[in-house]
Formats: sequence, C-alpha cells, structure tokens
Amino acid sequence: MLCFIIPLTGGSRYSVSGPTAAFVVILYPIVQQYGLSGLLIASILSGLILIVMALLRLGRYIQYIPEPVTLGFTGGIAVVIAVLQVKDFFGLEITSLPEHFVGKVGVLVQMLPDFSFPSFIVGSTTLAIMFIWPKLKTVVPAHLIAIIAASVLAYVLNSQGGNVSTIGSTFSFTLADGSLGHGIPSILPSFEWPWLRAQPNEDVLVFSWDVATDLLSAAFAIAMLGAIESLLCAVVLDGMSGTKHSANSELLGQGIGNVITPFFGGVTSTAAIARSAANFKAGAVTPISAMIHAVVILISLLSLSTVLSYIPMSGMASLLLVVAWNMSEAPKIIHLLKKSPPNEIAVFITCFFLTVFFDMVIAIVAGIVLASLLFMKQIAEMTKVHDITNHQQLITVPLPKKWKVYKINGPLFFAAADTVFGELSHLCNKKNGVVLYFDGVSILDSGGVAALYKFIDKCKSTQTTLFLADFQFQPLRTLAKAKFSPDGKHCIVFSTLASALREIPRDDTTS
Repeated sequence: MLCFIIPLTGGSRYSVSGPTAAFVVILYPIVQQYGLSGLLIASILSGLILIVMALLRLGRYIQYIPEPVTLGFTGGIAVVIAVLQVKDFFGLEITSLPEHFVGKVGVLVQMLPDFSFPSFIVGSTTLAIMFIWPKLKTVVPAHLIAIIAASVLAYVLNSQGGNVSTIGSTFSFTLADGSLGHGIPSILPSFEWPWLRAQPNEDVLVFSWDVATDLLSAAFAIAMLGAIESLLCAVVLDGMSGTKHSANSELLGQGIGNVITPFFGGVTSTAAIARSAANFKAGAVTPISAMIHAVVILISLLSLSTVLSYIPMSGMASLLLVVAWNMSEAPKIIHLLKKSPPNEIAVFITCFFLTVFFDMVIAIVAGIVLASLLFMKQIAEMTKVHDITNHQQLITVPLPKKWKVYKINGPLFFAAADTVFGELSHLCNKKNGVVLYFDGVSILDSGGVAALYKFIDKCKSTQTTLFLADFQFQPLRTLAKAKFSPDGKHCIVFSTLASALREIPRDDTTS
C-alpha cells in the first residue's frame, strides 16, 4: 500500500519507495523492546514528522547537510547492517543478539566456530554470483539469478540433511483459524489499530512517559533517515534524468504513506536508490511506473508466497551484505579521507563512530553541529582587518597624523565580530580618529552590532573619533532594525569613503 501511496502523492517522478535495509538499525531495537505495536506507532509518528517538515518547507534544507555527515552515518549504517548479517550468513544458532554493537560483535565472535558449513556454502555462492554476474552485462539482474541459485542449492542441501535455514523455516504466523503458517502470509493486509496489533507471544504495549519518549526519539530518527534517503535518492535521479523533483512534495508523500500504512500492518519505508535507478533505466517517465511496481509486488506475495518460503536466509544475508557495501560508498569515503581537509575528516569520523557505537540521531545531530561549528570557524577566519591608510587608489587626500583608515573584509557575524573589533581596539589605541571602511562587509548580524557598540564605547572612552563609511544593504538594514543611532560627535556614519575622508579635521599636520 505504501509503495502505491507515496508515488501518488510524492514529488519525484522516478522514485520507488518501500522498506529498505538502512532502517534495520533503527527498527530492530524498537521491535525488541516494544514489539510490533511500538514499531507501528513509531512509524506513524515519523510520518507525522515528515508531514510537518513538508508543511514548514524544510525539504530544501536537506541539501545543507555536509557530505562528511552523510557519508559518516550511511557508512556507519552499512557496518551495522553487515554485522547483523553474520548470524544468517554463517548459519549461527543465536536466538537473540545484544542491543549494543560491541555486545553483538562479542556474541558473533564467540559463536563463529560453530558455524553451519551448508549455510556458508549457500551464502558464499550467492555472493560470488552477485559479483560475477554483472560482468556478463545481461539484462537479467544479478539479484534474481543469485537468489534463484541460492534457493536451488539450499533445497538440494536440505534434501541431503544440510539444515539450511529458509524463510519458511525461520518465520511463522498465526492464521485467523488459529493454525500456524510458515514463511510469508499470502493474505491481504487488514485494517487494525496499530497499538492493538501484536505478534504471537507479545505483551500488550503499556503506554507511559518513558515509552512515549523512546518512541518519539525513534520516530525522529526514522523521519530524518527517511527524509535524507528519499531526497538524496531524488537528487541522484535528477542527475540521471535531467529533471527536477519537488523536495517538499516528496516529504509530504513519504509522510502520508508512513501514516496510513501502519494501520494495515506495514512498517516505515522510504525511496530506495537501487529500485529507483532500475525504474528509470527501465524507461519510466511518470510516477505511474512506481505504482505499477507496488501492484506487481502485491500480486507476487499473494500468488508466490509458497515459492518465496524456499529462499535461504544465508542467501538473503549475502544480498544484504552487497546492499551494505553499496550503501557505504567506500570509494567516496576513501577519497574524502585522502583529499579532504582535517575538519571534514573529523566530522566524518565522528558521525561514523557515533552511528556504529551509539545512535543515529546522536550521530546526525552531532555531525551537523560539529560541521556547522567548523564551518563558522572557517568563515570567521576569513574576516580580516586591513590598514589602507596608505592605499593611494582609495585614499586620495592626505590624512592628519594619528588618523587611520581600516577596511574590514568578510562577514561580520557573531563568530568573527569580537575578534575583529578586539584587533581594532588594539590598533586604534592612542589615535585621534579612525575611519572604518565597510564596503567589504556583506553580512552583519546582532552579534556584530553588539560588538560594534562595544567598540564605539571604547572609542568614546579614549576620545577617538570614529567614522563609519560605505555600508552595504544587508548591514545597513540590520543597523536600522537595531535602531542604531550614532551621536554625530564621537561616531558618524557616511554613505561613501570619500565623503568620510573629506570630513576629517585638518588642524593637525598632515601625514
């Protein structure tokens, strides 16, 4: 249902949406702690968050997330997904894994000597096909050939007593008549309140403040990942097709889909780059192709569920390992580590480390904050003060002694203003007058205005006359909003540098 609703209401022509491997990292802990009902409620909340983001027109701000942040958490997700596949790839008999990454790795390493050789054979064969088949350059996708070969091999090994786990032997469900089914249920989804839906042997979800806080935090992580993955997918498709997507419409479509689907038992989804790229390469021109894709998937589940139950878990694990590798964008990461400045590498390492060992929400927030701080530091360092007293092209008249002209170049915002005016305070010590040339200041914020007021007070205390000349439009508007009003004696504003130079007193001996 979600795969049909999102292209119907979204803003990308070619995106194909559905459950993606990236969400495993977030969804798995929710199911472990709060069951299926908790997962569905978190999905609804994430959809509402996406709708709010669309209504606030925040879609365009996704492009402001720096690449080191994106590579950091996508690379981190890829590592976590790969680690989660070790159990099925090697056929390890582990009932449950610890919640934290280090604990998972510890249990997997401890159980690895007891791996199942038949499962390993199936998984290795699937991986080999995934890497070899594309080199043949056929129109048949490698995933299809790999999963068919894995299923046939698993069937042969199981007939010889190999005991390779399959979807049919791993998953079960209870039918309406109370009987137990295996694999994927071949029934249409039914409407049910998400907070009442539960898997067998699951306790009813009891709401509390702690539960609401945890689910809201998880919903935020789901919404952020869904928004980023969907919009990044749309950007990639724009590059392939030469078209332009509507970011806010796409967020709205994703939000509507994620709100409706949980009422029919569906989990959260997002646009998938692999499926979307295949959709475009197959000749899609409108969102109708993605809607047809949803219908075909539904028909397949209803009519081919028995066949799908033969798919081996180790084969599925191999496919997800390939997905994790593609998601990691290892070539981009290597290029970033080799060519990028230290601050971008620090942002990447921080996001990667936090995603793997802690939480994606923490990683995204910390990465964006760190990247923003480092960016502001870079911009602040670009703002410089230059002594142009002897600049013959700008200073066309001789100046009295103990008068100086300084030009400020760069944005004069809170991160740079105190440093700039602190330097000016030192330079203007024991001067009769100073002209500040603001032609090179494109941005002035409230922090810059506050620092300017402090500098004016400093000049008053030392009896230094201050001329301010040639403000650009934005700084002038900021000063007007701040109701800046120089006294006309110690501080005077001029429209041009030339007019300020003409008003300098000539009583002193000129330089």
